[in-house]
Amino acid sequence: MTSSCRRLLHPVLLGPSAALLLLAAVGCTSTDPSASVPVPEPSPEAAAYCRALHKELPSSVAGLERSDPTPRSDLTAGWGDGAIVLRCGVARPAKMDDAQSKAADADGVNWLLEQRKDDGPRFTTTLRRAYVEVSLSPAYAHDATPLAAFAKAVKKTVPSSL
Repeated sequence: MTSSCRRLLHPVLLGPSAALLLLAAVGCTSTDPSASVPVPEPSPEAAAYCRALHKELPSSVAGLERSDPTPRSDLTAGWGDGAIVLRCGVARPAKMDDAQSKAADADGVNWLLEQRKDDGPRFTTTLRRAYVEVSLSPAYAHDATPLAAFAKAVKKTVPSSL
């Protein structure tokens, strides 16, 4: 991410309680957990980071067991039959250019928050060499645990772009 993009994001450092309140305030509607998940098409460099991340992802998140979506890919992962879905190597969200964008820090990883109209929130890492996206179903929109659960693996496998 260029320095001009960093200036456009409004980072919000959140402790566990504040992150929980932020997520609780997000209004959501239902999602279809049975739908397949589009597999990103990253650059070879980003794909290598994503493959490394895939190996480090936890077997359970927020009490949900891992249940990867279809089609199977090292670029996607899921927990709780679609309640939490991770995609690695996604395109840079256009929302990162919005001066009003909100971001949150979870255990040292910065995430852009996008509230989707008919679904739960989507978070995308910022300041990393590959973009990692985490989508939460409305049932888990109030829980800060997922972002914190991914922080260690993201920090270990996807280098900072700073």
